[in-house]
Amino acid sequence: MVRQLVASYVVLVALAIIGFTVPVAFTLTDQLEGDLELSVSREADTVALLLAAGDEPSRQALDRLVLAYEQQTPGRIELLPAGSPEARAGTRSALWTHSPVLNADALVLVVPARTADGVVAGAVRVSYPAAPLERRLWQIWGFRAALAVGVLVLAAAAGVLVARRLTRPLRGLTTMAARFGDGDLTARSTETGPPETRTLARTLNAGALRIGTLVDAQRAFVADASHQLRTPLTALRLSLDNIADEVSDELTREDVETATAEVVRMSRLANGLLALAKAEGLVAAPEPVGVAELVRGRFEVWSPVAAERAVRLVAEPLEEGLRVLAGPGHLEQVLDNVLSNALEVSPEGGVITVSATADGDRVTLVVLDQGPGLSEQERARAFDRFWRGQGLTGRGGSGLGLAIVKQLVADNAGSVRLAAAPGGGLAVWITLRLAPSPASPRSGG
Repeated sequence: MVRQLVASYVVLVALAIIGFTVPVAFTLTDQLEGDLELSVSREADTVALLLAAGDEPSRQALDRLVLAYEQQTPGRIELLPAGSPEARAGTRSALWTHSPVLNADALVLVVPARTADGVVAGAVRVSYPAAPLERRLWQIWGFRAALAVGVLVLAAAAGVLVARRLTRPLRGLTTMAARFGDGDLTARSTETGPPETRTLARTLNAGALRIGTLVDAQRAFVADASHQLRTPLTALRLSLDNIADEVSDELTREDVETATAEVVRMSRLANGLLALAKAEGLVAAPEPVGVAELVRGRFEVWSPVAAERAVRLVAEPLEEGLRVLAGPGHLEQVLDNVLSNALEVSPEGGVITVSATADGDRVTLVVLDQGPGLSEQERARAFDRFWRGQGLTGRGGSGLGLAIVKQLVADNAGSVRLAAAPGGGLAVWITLRLAPSPASPRSGG
C-alpha cells in the first residue's frame, strides 16, 4: 500500500509539473525565437535603408555596419544587387533553413532595399545561425528537467513519510491479525489513526475479545466433559470386571465380556471426541519443531507395537535443521494418529516409511504404508467424523483419528491429503509452514 500511495502522489506531482512547466517552456521558446527574429529584422531594416540611400556616406556607414555585425555576432549580412532574384521578388521573407554562407541551419531574413520613390535598389540577406538559440533552449529545458526531477525526488521522499504515517494504523492491524492467526488470542490493536481505522480497530478488538471468551468457555466445557464422561465409564468397567471374576455361568460371562467390550468402545469413542474438541477449541501459538527429532521420538514410542506386528518403521534421511511451525504437541498427535492407522492396516512384514521435503516456505511430510489402501471415493470421505473404511482403521477404531489430524493441521495453517502409495497402500501428505532459521527473525504477517 505504501508503494501505491507514493506512486500516486508522485504521479500527481509529475502531472502538475508537466501542466505548469511544459507550457511555460514552450512559451519561452517562442519568445526567444521571436526576439531573435525581431533583432535580426531590425538589423536588416537598418542595412536596407543605408543600401537604398546610395550616397557615399551611406555606403561607408553600410560597410562599417556589415563588418561590425560579422565581428560581434555569429551572423552574416549579404548585400544583393538589384538584379538578384531576391531583389526582383521585392518581398520580405524570414525562414529557418540551411544557410550556404554559414553552412549551418540558420534564420535567413531577406529585406528588399527600396528608394524613396519605391524603386528596389537591391536586397539585404541576413543569416543568423540557430546553434546559439538551440544551446539556450537546451539550457532552459535542461534546467527545468533537472528541477522537475529534483521536485519528484523530494515528492517521493515526502510521499514515503506521509504514506508511512497514514498506513501505520493498518500495519498495527496487520500485526494484530498475524498474532491472532498464530493463536495469540490476547493480541489487540491500538485504536489510532483516522476515524475509519479507529472504528476498524475497535471492531477487531471486540471480535477478538468475543472469540477469546468463546474459546475459554469451550476449554472449560472440554475439561468438565472429560471428567464427567471418563469417571463413570471407568467405574462401570471396573464393576464389570469384578462381576466377570465372580460369575461362573458361561453365558453370563459372555454377556459381561460383551458389555465390557462396549464400555471399552465407548471409552475410546469418548476419548476421541474429547481429543477432537480440544483440537477445535485449543488455539496455541506455533513454535519451531524439529522434524527429524520428532520422527525419531515417535518411532521410539511406536517401535514396540510395530515389532509385535512384525512391521518395520523406516525414516528416510531427514535434514537435521529442518523445522516446521506447529502448536505444542500438535505434530506429535498428528503423527501418532497417522502411524496408529498405518500399523492397524499394515500386513505382517510390511514397511511404514516417513519422509520430509522442503519446498519454498513449506515442508511436506509423507507417511507411506503397504496396507490395502483406499479407493478414490473412500479417500474423499476419510476425514469425515466416525467414518471407518475397511482398509483404514481396525475393528476397534473410532473413525475420529483422521478428523483430528485434519483439524490439528488446519489449526497450524497447513493442509493434509490422502493419495495412493506407489506399489499399493496409502500415502498421507502433511504440509506445514517452514520455520525460519534461528539466525533470521520471523517477520510479522
